[in-house]
Amino acid sequence: MRDLYDYVILRVVAGSTAFGLNQEGSDVDRRGVYLPPADMQWSLDGVPEQLENDNEEVYWELQKCIRMALKANPNVLETLYSPLIETVTPIGEELLAVRSIFLSKRVHQTFSAYARSQFQKIDQDLRNHGEVRWKHVMHLMRLLLSGVTVLREGYVPVRVERYRDELLAIRRGEMAWAEIDRWRLALHDEMDAALSATALPDEPDRARANAFLIRARRAASKPDWGG
Repeated sequence: MRDLYDYVILRVVAGSTAFGLNQEGSDVDRRGVYLPPADMQWSLDGVPEQLENDNEEVYWELQKCIRMALKANPNVLETLYSPLIETVTPIGEELLAVRSIFLSKRVHQTFSAYARSQFQKIDQDLRNHGEVRWKHVMHLMRLLLSGVTVLREGYVPVRVERYRDELLAIRRGEMAWAEIDRWRLALHDEMDAALSATALPDEPDRARANAFLIRARRAASKPDWGG
């Protein structure tokens, strides 16, 4: 059986290394997209929507990637905007060229709602158990910072040099919870204000996303398809 990893069309470094928040001993996460040949896609066995392995790698099948991107999934959007590209095929380059079609006002709902729900759980854990996963808190704050930039500037920031010291202080548990909470609430206000002024459309461009998927599927139906 052919190795599905041979059909990865985009492979990037993600996670803390891409964000510029890695420390000594940090794992190197890789994320990306794969597009299998059409005969494998059409077969009775089909193909998995997601490939994962023990090397901290995750690859979404192209259709799943696009569906998640249309919903403003932060993991997928950050993958498409990662500056640390290790592998990209011609189809992968086309995907990167149209990545802005996935950005819309949905970013506000997805990023903000997720952060609020997670902070409610964290606050409860802090009250009940007196401890939290500070790395998770750091990434939630980073997510809010990212959402503000997406709405204001129309791209997904991945590296966070400007706030690196503050975010790492959170990760080390050195920032008081009250200070974190004040910053969090301020960022929610900034996101609300950015939403009111954003130039992003109400919805992502589903038609262009669908056209790209069909074009890619047709390419993958050729006998010499190799990604």
